[in-house]
Amino acid sequence: MGLFSSLLGNAGAVSQEDLLKKYGQLLTEGEAIELGFKLIRDTFIFTNKRLILVDVQGLTGSKIEYKTVTYKSITRFSIETAGTFDLDAELKIWISGEDQPSVKKQFNKSINVYEVQKVLAFHVLK
Repeated sequence: MGLFSSLLGNAGAVSQEDLLKKYGQLLTEGEAIELGFKLIRDTFIFTNKRLILVDVQGLTGSKIEYKTVTYKSITRFSIETAGTFDLDAELKIWISGEDQPSVKKQFNKSINVYEVQKVLAFHVLK
């Protein structure tokens, strides 16, 4: 992921191996990482059971919040592809009972947002 994209807040893909090393202790028995993305200091991980949002807080980054979103609680989601002059694509996820999207993430052009949509659709539409 390029520095310019990082500064703009765009997410870049992270390998499953790197995610497993760093966040493997969060996984339950039989849970596997499918996709993961890094957004400056924050990370979000799609597993076969849930979406894990890793929120690094504060200047030192010593405080970290791990938030789980179960796929069954996702009522809808949208993707917006990057355009010719638009540098990023966007993912929005709505959680049941909420009018506004609870999760908003931007991806740089190197990320195939259709792949992200495919993983979400597979789990949400079960």
